Amino acid sequence: MNKRTFAGLVLPALFCTLLWGSAFPSVKTGYALFHIGEDAASKLFFAGWRFMLAGIAVLAVSAIMNRKLLVPRKEQWKGILLLGIVQPTMQYVFFYIGLSHTTGVKGSVITAMTTFLAVGISHFLFPDDRLNTRKTIGCLIGFAGVLMITISSADALGGGFAWNGEGFMLLSTIAAGGGAVISKFVAKGQSPMMVTGWQLTIGGAVLLLAGILGGGHFNTITPQAIALLGYLIFLSAAAFTIWTALLKQYPVGRVTVYNFLVPVFGSLMSGVVLHETVFTVRNMLSLVLVCAGIILVNLTGQSKEKQDS
Repeated sequence: MNKRTFAGLVLPALFCTLLWGSAFPSVKTGYALFHIGEDAASKLFFAGWRFMLAGIAVLAVSAIMNRKLLVPRKEQWKGILLLGIVQPTMQYVFFYIGLSHTTGVKGSVITAMTTFLAVGISHFLFPDDRLNTRKTIGCLIGFAGVLMITISSADALGGGFAWNGEGFMLLSTIAAGGGAVISKFVAKGQSPMMVTGWQLTIGGAVLLLAGILGGGHFNTITPQAIALLGYLIFLSAAAFTIWTALLKQYPVGRVTVYNFLVPVFGSLMSGVVLHETVFTVRNMLSLVLVCAGIILVNLTGQSKEKQDS
């Protein structure tokens, strides 16, 4: 791996996955700080403020850097609107509701399925991102890890699999995988900050409107809660902008393989922050399988890189 790839792909991808890993305990902590219980509308209200303000922040920084507000051309709006609906709207409707009905550890490992979906879809859409034997085996091993963490014993956490918990998290990953592929098309030849800013603003506004119409609200607002919301806004603005730039520059498969770090970071942070049980045999084995599968896919990218250099 050359220095250019390390600085241009590896370090930014590590930064994004670290931020996304921290989102799992952060969102759960946000529920507690804002006193959001089982009210789904309030969860969407929370998510809406996070993503809409993140999008506005990205557009504001972009306007300062370019000395003007970047607005998509007429023919670009269709792709950006689609991206905004799939990601973050659909992805985070299921994410925010699902995460409140499962643990941060389980949620972070299930999210790894995004990689396998993106790799599979990319095989049919991008000639430079074809599946081969190693990629296929890697995806199957990783998927086995996802199944292990979701289909658990009946007495684990009061039931092994809940559709409004693990099921919704799986639906969230499907939207995320589709969003990664859509982002590859939409970002082509465009400013990553413009694409990210508008799609987050649009998607966040839809989430916020849905929350308001459903009667969603914050039961308590404290400085700590506002500070946490501020961190989540920064997290979304930074991670989505960098990730969009990576998807624009590199094949989808080579970028999304780094998602294997999301369950690692998410599980460790959830265990520390939320005092969840991390070191169970099932959790550790599922993490090993997910990471092994992603590493196999990553080795494919490294082999191709050596051939091209």
